[in-house]
Amino acid sequence: MATHSNSVYVDEELGKDDGSADGSEQKPYKTLLFAHIQRPPAPSDGPQYLTVKKEPGANQGPGVSEVHREWVPATKSALKKAGNLYDQHKRKQAKGDELAIREKQETEKRQQALEEAKKVQIHQDPKLPKAVKIRLNEKDPALVTLRSGESKKDIDYSEGRGTRVRVTGRVHRFRMQKDVIFLTLQDGYGFLQCVLAGDLTKTYDAITMTLETSLEVYGEMWKVPPGQHAPDDRELHADYYTVIGKAAGDKEAISTRVSPDADPQTLYDNRHLVLRGENSSSVMKVRAALLRAFRQTYEEITPSCLEVTPPCMVQTQVEGGATLFSFDYYGQKSYLTQSSQLYLETCIPSLGNVFCVAPSFRAEKSQTRRHLSEYTHIEAELDFITFDDLLAHLELVMCRVVEITLANPQIATLVRELNPKFEVPERPFKRMKYVDAIDWLVEHDIRTGEGEPHKFGDDIAEAAERKMTDIINRPIFLTHFPVEIKAFYMKKDPHDPRVTESVDCLMPGVGEIVGGSMRMDDYDELMEAYKRVEIDPAPYYWYTDQRKYGTSPHGGYGLGLERFLAWLCGRYTVKECSLYPRFTDRCTP
Repeated sequence: MATHSNSVYVDEELGKDDGSADGSEQKPYKTLLFAHIQRPPAPSDGPQYLTVKKEPGANQGPGVSEVHREWVPATKSALKKAGNLYDQHKRKQAKGDELAIREKQETEKRQQALEEAKKVQIHQDPKLPKAVKIRLNEKDPALVTLRSGESKKDIDYSEGRGTRVRVTGRVHRFRMQKDVIFLTLQDGYGFLQCVLAGDLTKTYDAITMTLETSLEVYGEMWKVPPGQHAPDDRELHADYYTVIGKAAGDKEAISTRVSPDADPQTLYDNRHLVLRGENSSSVMKVRAALLRAFRQTYEEITPSCLEVTPPCMVQTQVEGGATLFSFDYYGQKSYLTQSSQLYLETCIPSLGNVFCVAPSFRAEKSQTRRHLSEYTHIEAELDFITFDDLLAHLELVMCRVVEITLANPQIATLVRELNPKFEVPERPFKRMKYVDAIDWLVEHDIRTGEGEPHKFGDDIAEAAERKMTDIINRPIFLTHFPVEIKAFYMKKDPHDPRVTESVDCLMPGVGEIVGGSMRMDDYDELMEAYKRVEIDPAPYYWYTDQRKYGTSPHGGYGLGLERFLAWLCGRYTVKECSLYPRFTDRCTP
């Protein structure tokens, strides 16, 4: 057919809706909508839109026929549909253009405001009283007087008014209102709300304020007005401030780097920033309180335990060779310690009961929520005891540690905020022998990881153990494990040689947090144990010698601090309870 001089070609099969097409017969568009956008229709002398019409042609043989292609004007219905879509496109484009113009105007307006803000300079008033330097948690009335009531003059240091102070910290949160900015600073010791008004809100630093910016702020201490809230019910009305270190904003802002919905690996990569959050820093403060409580408990119990510091680089194993981290030590194969137990046993003849707080390392490729490759191990060894003595000691230590920790009002508040459902454990703990636990699991149809019913000799898996503990919902001393699934040094039960005088303490929500046992005190029995597990006794001569030079009935245990902390603070995983957690495939930052 004859074509219009202003023809636009559209071929849904061969055309393209991109820059390579120009609407000619050789380079047609793919859709009528794109054709309308590129060559808009007009009331008169507008483009004519041509589309392809296909008709069967001559037969070319069995199963093959020629297709005849012809350019014809687009149908009215197709043009109407394309026209409606084109109108929608124009409205959307107009809205986008309007938005772009508005954003440009706002950007220009903000830029102008920033330039004006750079001209605003603030200065300290030399007539004001000298500021007292305080930490953000300082509440001593001898140092800090809080102003209350109302005054026409916001900054007023006449007699009876608030103390003028100087504080430093980082912006933990802030909100801007008309002519006033509320900043909450934190310094690791506490939080303090600072109120900026007047010219203090008009500076470039104020307008571009970012989270984690470090500041020095001067001002008067006030009681918070009735009906309003702030940390410790007080606030600082600023009269001057300086920026010490401006924190990154926009795409690099801390709230972007460690947003609450970020995936776990991103949060671990940015652990140094996560630690600035209230929850993470609170857990670390409770952790420090726990360590103090353990040390205090070991000192005050009778008999007391002396703290010692065993080595972390060793040439022996405690919990099996498969979980050892090995390294070259001046040409000798050595390991990072799995436990300090063997060294603690050598101390008790001359030092009495001993304990240590030291790192332990397990090359265990476990991805569970309670496993770490490096963790803080609180271990103790007790001399001249029975198995019942060991259980009584464990119960006393754990309950006393919780008691001491929660006696600190600040720490107790953090624990309540982190774990509102925490309940102080009641004594005595439930005692349950391993064989009874197997029966309980079978009775409650809690199966092994392979889907089989539990039977004597099974090493109860974490999931089953935790489910049992959560259902019983109280601390459990799980005792008398089979010889085959426990470490070589554990003493056999004299009444049942199939099992050991061993114990795991299980806590709801976490599972095992303590593992302990009586230790073999007979020389021949220990030598037979080396042979049973195919360990060469030669490197252990110093440990074996304890049975040659005045042996005694003794026992001990190891407690994972991170697990204890996870139980106390209600954390989902022990990884939240380590400053910089180390686990499978994670050794940074």
